[in-house]
Amino acid sequence: MSTSTHTITSLDFAAAAEKLRSVVNRTALQFNQHLSAKYKCNIFLKREDLQVVRSYKLRGAYNMMSSLPQQKLQQGVVCASAGNHAQGFAYSCKKLNCKGVVFMPVITPNQKIRQTQMFGEDFIKIKLAGDTFDDCAAAAKKYTEENNMTFIPPFDDIRIIEGQATVGLEILEDQPEVDFLFVPVGGGGLSAGVGTYFKTFSPKTKVIGIEPEGAPSMTEALKAGHPVMLDNIERFVDGAAVKKVGDLTFSICKDVLDDMHLVAEGKVCTTILKLYNEDAIVVEPAGALSIAALDDYAAEIAGKNVVCVVSGSNNDIDRMQEIKERSLQYEGLKHYFLIRFAQRPGALKEFVNHVLGENDDITRFEYMQKHNKETGPALVGIELKAKEDYTALLKNLDHYKINYTELKSQDNAFGYLV
Repeated sequence: MSTSTHTITSLDFAAAAEKLRSVVNRTALQFNQHLSAKYKCNIFLKREDLQVVRSYKLRGAYNMMSSLPQQKLQQGVVCASAGNHAQGFAYSCKKLNCKGVVFMPVITPNQKIRQTQMFGEDFIKIKLAGDTFDDCAAAAKKYTEENNMTFIPPFDDIRIIEGQATVGLEILEDQPEVDFLFVPVGGGGLSAGVGTYFKTFSPKTKVIGIEPEGAPSMTEALKAGHPVMLDNIERFVDGAAVKKVGDLTFSICKDVLDDMHLVAEGKVCTTILKLYNEDAIVVEPAGALSIAALDDYAAEIAGKNVVCVVSGSNNDIDRMQEIKERSLQYEGLKHYFLIRFAQRPGALKEFVNHVLGENDDITRFEYMQKHNKETGPALVGIELKAKEDYTALLKNLDHYKINYTELKSQDNAFGYLV
């Protein structure tokens, strides 16, 4: 018997559900009329964004912590997280009346620190350590050993996976016939748990894991046949951006996931805005992953019962401008140029009146200053009404002999200037 097979058969879903019954919200499995009409199928959203701590992470954290011997629990627990795991951990400390220490990177936004403290109250202490999550986690594990406490990992533990599996239990109790299940993948705890539950009780369901394009840790692990450490990742989808998936979660996911799919960060942003504007649903980037993937599966899911796990809604309002910006760029509606205007009267007026289309709008204009204090090129951001207008814009730039350089998001200069 393989390690993953043994792990799967040892999961006690019923026991985890019983432990969590009085702690977590049994979140709604909501039929979404708009998405169902768009994709010509029945789409249900598992609303873990409406969980007590606004994400599913409470399930795993509480299941593991409540499984500890009382002596271990009273000696204290430690976690490392700058997001949802920290909040689930903090809430569990308060519920279990035990002391906990939350390690967060020094760069953690104050909003997340305040949220974690709010859920844990006087039962937790927050320590800021390291500029990256990896440095923070190393400091947390060292502190755990030095103080004879217990470390509560974000995903790579059988009791964490068991707790996350209760999301799948609730889905199938509410909707026994599920053809497709879309689930976000970060470290793999949720996908391992929910995937295992579905393969046990609804093996015909196609379970599809979704990762952000910039952090394809499970995708690369499946290609290599083992977890791999990615050199660099895009951290925008912070709830699902890890450099390496867990060894245990990988050993399970390779057997229970039918497919892995990557979604561009810009597509995630577009999905966040559409959910807010069309359905009044507020999600974090990771919470939008499962829905953002639907366009790529439209033909397959037509006429089927489809469930998308909306994993969380811990989204800082300060990020909304960046989300809108990324969405516009992804949709081909926002473009940036370095333009060297001719040094003559009327050059800028000519650009506005003749180069820009009727519905084009300048959203940013900033002269770049050279080191010798002379005026350099202008950084110009242009927003279009329709992406088809882009071709006409370039044609006009060339026709009027505008000296320009377009900045692409993958260019180094884009990161510095935009």
